[in-house]
Amino acid sequence: MAATTVWQPLNDGLTEICTLLEQQISPSSAVDKSQIWKQLQHFSQIPDFNNYLVFILVRAEGKSIEIRQAAGLLLKNNLKGAYPSMSRENQKYIKSELLPCLGAVDRNIRTTVGTIISVIVNIEEGSGWPELLPALVTCLDSNDLNHMDGAMDALSKICEDIPHVLDSEVPGLAERPINVFLPRLYQQFFQSPHASLRKLALGCVNQYVIIMPSALYNSLDKYLQGLFLLANDPVAEVRKLVCAAFVHLTEVLPSSIEPHLRNVMEYMLQVNKDPDEEVALEACEFWSAYCDAQLPSENLKELLPRLIPVLLSNMAYADDDESLLDAEEDESQPDRDQDLKPRFHTSRLHGSDDFDDDDDDSFNVWNLRKCSAAAIDVLSNVFGDEILPALMPLIQAKLSTSGDEAWKEREAAVLTLGAIAEGCFNGLYPHFTLFLQIVAFLLPLLDDKFPLIRSISCWTLSRFGKYLIQEGGNPKGYEQFEKVLMGLLRRLLDSNKRVQEAACSAFATVEEDAAEELVPHLGVILQHLMCAFGKYQRRNLRIVYDAIGTLADSVREELNKPAYLEILMPPLVAKWQQLSNSDKDLFPLLECFTSISQALGVGFAPFAQPVFQRCMDIIQLQHMAKVDPASAGAQYDREFIVCSLDLLSGLAEGLGSGIESLVSQTNLRDLLLNCCMDEAPDVRQSAFALMGDLARVFPAYLQPRLIEFLQVASQQLSTNLIGENLSVANNACWAIGELAVKVRQEVSPIVTNVVSALALILQHAEAVNKSLVENSAITLGRLAWIRPDLVAPHMEHFMKPWCLALSMVRDDLEKEDAFRGLCAVVKVNPSGGVSSLVVICKAIASWHEIRSEDVNSEVSQVLNGYKQMLGNSWAECWSALDPPVKERLARYQV
Repeated sequence: MAATTVWQPLNDGLTEICTLLEQQISPSSAVDKSQIWKQLQHFSQIPDFNNYLVFILVRAEGKSIEIRQAAGLLLKNNLKGAYPSMSRENQKYIKSELLPCLGAVDRNIRTTVGTIISVIVNIEEGSGWPELLPALVTCLDSNDLNHMDGAMDALSKICEDIPHVLDSEVPGLAERPINVFLPRLYQQFFQSPHASLRKLALGCVNQYVIIMPSALYNSLDKYLQGLFLLANDPVAEVRKLVCAAFVHLTEVLPSSIEPHLRNVMEYMLQVNKDPDEEVALEACEFWSAYCDAQLPSENLKELLPRLIPVLLSNMAYADDDESLLDAEEDESQPDRDQDLKPRFHTSRLHGSDDFDDDDDDSFNVWNLRKCSAAAIDVLSNVFGDEILPALMPLIQAKLSTSGDEAWKEREAAVLTLGAIAEGCFNGLYPHFTLFLQIVAFLLPLLDDKFPLIRSISCWTLSRFGKYLIQEGGNPKGYEQFEKVLMGLLRRLLDSNKRVQEAACSAFATVEEDAAEELVPHLGVILQHLMCAFGKYQRRNLRIVYDAIGTLADSVREELNKPAYLEILMPPLVAKWQQLSNSDKDLFPLLECFTSISQALGVGFAPFAQPVFQRCMDIIQLQHMAKVDPASAGAQYDREFIVCSLDLLSGLAEGLGSGIESLVSQTNLRDLLLNCCMDEAPDVRQSAFALMGDLARVFPAYLQPRLIEFLQVASQQLSTNLIGENLSVANNACWAIGELAVKVRQEVSPIVTNVVSALALILQHAEAVNKSLVENSAITLGRLAWIRPDLVAPHMEHFMKPWCLALSMVRDDLEKEDAFRGLCAVVKVNPSGGVSSLVVICKAIASWHEIRSEDVNSEVSQVLNGYKQMLGNSWAECWSALDPPVKERLARYQV
């Protein structure tokens, strides 16, 4: 039998590819990189091109390391897409060339090989390469540093990217790979004299803590022994991994460290002072994890007098903190594009606000200072005023330091006061005088010569603001609140950008907390906000828009006074006219106008026409840009559509039936239907919100395409209900209900489909969010009210979860509609409700008071009807009810 021939490269091909790679990595700008890239992409179509790349990486000894590494990285990228469709021979050749190179002399070559191996394992899910694991084991057991390092590097990448692969059965192996590797990592590599091996080994095991396979669970003692052994490692990166391991174990399996709790806590306290900031940061994460894991708080309480000073000293700015450089920026310096953080518009949502809307901190660098402040915040929430005795003397000492060189200490003390504001307020409440003293002490710091002290004082005072208002009955509290308000307004006009930003954000927080308390000060507030609007650069301008929008949301119709509108509107309208339809600086302005139009209601009418027309133009421009950006003169960006739809919703909500004169002669109906069918969930979400808002105030406008709107909306209820689709379904469901009560019988064609989709949602309520469950219950009720004959035959399937959901809805007009539907279906099919009678009674008892007389009498008829129908069995149902439910139902004489 002839031996299989091993693939060999052609010299010309080899030379040509090496030359291209050399040009690609050359720093010279004379070379046209895009041409080289095109040429390499063209070569990628050749079936054995990847064989050449692996050959260059592994065997081109005469070439520079940089060229060989470039070949390896190109190979890695190619394999991600091309590997599954490559011939078996070529796959085999590449794998056979990589393994002997695990122990290459040059570390760059070894790590590139490790990366490619993990890519292949990821694609094959570990099953197609029986030679790999024995090769890794041989290298690990070889005692040769290069071989051990190469194998550990490949292993660590596999553990990081696809940890489950090592914890699965592999054909031809007696046991799972993880059982082969773990003992070696504990015994050989945790104790290796080579720091790089200790680091890789610990990193590998740490990847498994989150998924905790049985192999790790059963060997936790050895893992913990290893961690204690490495705890004082001379290499900072190893100590950092030890801290990370203890934090992960605390989060995932707190019981595992309980026997060693004192030792672990002492260790974490010690490394929280580590000279290496990254190690200290990792250790600092432990305190929040400890509190979240609900480990015994007594142990932590004993540690507080020693822990708090460490956290406090870590809260001062580090000398190399980039915030120190930013802090010097004067307002006259224009913002660069890279200063503008990405912004995220949240589409309009109807219903309970139970969607996660976390402030986006992914662009703020997490560091030891912030982590220490977060730890103090968590401790203050756990221990309340019990931390004050350890904390206040330290804060007072830092605040009383004088001299320019100690400004960072003073700043850290103000940050600490802000961090404990929420948790320790219980401690400050009985000591209201101390609370007022703290505020009185902070107020002058708003005028400190150091901008970062001015900015942190804004933040801390905004955290204290709401407690001053809660003491509304206390004239001293109100007096201080006014001083805080005026102090923040003064800082809005600071000449330092960083202080402007802090003051404006702090003021927005106070607006949310103070709401109607702001009304007496509206004139002054608007003058300051609009003055800031006139002087801020682009980045801070966004925060002013936010503060204006929040003000409108907080004071609502109080804003609708000619004197206020004269201050507020002209500058906004001027800015509105100055920006083009494809300028992204329109986004925050559109959001701001949305809040203003809702607050002013019909008061917005004088400004409505140009705003409406502009939104229409923007949506049309984007629809063109989607198809043909060149002729539209703009790149497609769906956020323009989302913000415009939301502003149109705000107009509909604010103007009510007054929207009629704006929309009746336009093609909004067709544009909107188009948006309801868009492939992007956020566009659909905002489109269904507008559909529902138009249904409430001007349903006749939707009439010509009514069935299409209803069908598209009903399709959203049965799509894959996860992630963003939930919010789309939520708004579509709400819009169907709003339209149904207006067009009545005309919804008939979709009733059966919608009801079965809503029944499914209610039956699996735990899998979706509260808002969608409530909207489903209400819309189901509205459809049942309009067409009980179509809904009643199916009621047994959904009666229990429907009543359960209705009992969670707060008393309002929508709930009244839903109960009209509940009573209507019970009348049509009383026997269909018998098996759910207990939950029907609970749902009725969830009302505090039914204001509508007709709903009240319908409910009474249902209860008395069942009492008569069941005769002696009624007593059995009644006895199954809790006393508070019986008490509420007593008003119906049953």
